[in-house]
Amino acid sequence: MGQTNYNGALQKPIGSGFNAKSTSTEVIKGIDLTGKIAIVTGGNTGIGLETVKTLANAGATVIVPARDIEKAKKNLQGIKNVEIEEMDLMNPTFIDTFAEEFLASDRPLHLLINNAGIMWVPLRKDNRGIESQLAVNYLAQFQLTAKLWTALKKANGARIVNVSSQGHQFASFNFDDPNFEHREYETLQAYGQSKTAVNLFSLELDNRAKQFGVRVYSIHPGSIAGTELGREAPLELFVKMGFCDEKGNMLPEVAASLKTIPQGASTTIWCATSPLLTNIGGVYCEDTDVAELSFTQGVSAGVKPYSLDETNSRNLWQLSEKLTGITFQIN
Repeated sequence: MGQTNYNGALQKPIGSGFNAKSTSTEVIKGIDLTGKIAIVTGGNTGIGLETVKTLANAGATVIVPARDIEKAKKNLQGIKNVEIEEMDLMNPTFIDTFAEEFLASDRPLHLLINNAGIMWVPLRKDNRGIESQLAVNYLAQFQLTAKLWTALKKANGARIVNVSSQGHQFASFNFDDPNFEHREYETLQAYGQSKTAVNLFSLELDNRAKQFGVRVYSIHPGSIAGTELGREAPLELFVKMGFCDEKGNMLPEVAASLKTIPQGASTTIWCATSPLLTNIGGVYCEDTDVAELSFTQGVSAGVKPYSLDETNSRNLWQLSEKLTGITFQIN
């Protein structure tokens, strides 16, 4: 079934013809998704909303699960081919119910875009005792994907795009204490750990799922202006990150580097639809191409090797089954 991306074996650009400034509209040009079914979590704001618009305009039927139905209806108003359903990613019961209702429709699922996420929040835990960024950014992806597996397999050529982040470079996955029970809570560490988990999951899932025609990608959309993702972060955190000064003014070099929302959605759309990726999976992508491995200290372009480690990816799968109580059997 071709080479795996364990330990970053396939992490190099493939000449997509696009770049950091490419938009979702440019990437989808010439691609017809008529008859395809897509699910996009977090699809009523930010790059998720742009992803929904782009897929729907190309002919796909797009299901948008949302915690706030009225907000979703307002934001998605006027977009054709969209269905809105209720789901709260902090509540495993809601995830199960949503998946069961979709499976009951007996439709195949061609595209699963696990886009929803939270960032830089204070310490919270769900009713299982799982730290909220790990629960929403990663374990909800694991659970939803597992519950929808039969529909993905039925598509005979599905793709899963898991939205990760350059923030995976803040932290590797802490297998000894993933829920901050024995260490001080640091929101950037928690965020980084959750996004490293997304990369490891995408790597392992692709290797297990490709025999059924399902390919999986993790992506960094870029730093984007105009999203709601950092709404709970205190000013001190943005200063610490080097995004703004102590008065809250964004630094000019940061402002110049930000992507627009259509540019931020382009890598998701490329991974979901590009024929260049037909025989490649398990890779981390950014700037609308496969990313390079990054061996430098600190945050940089590319993907850190620890988030593509073969042993870690298998260990995380086992831990995820334990934390969620779900046996994700690929058969």
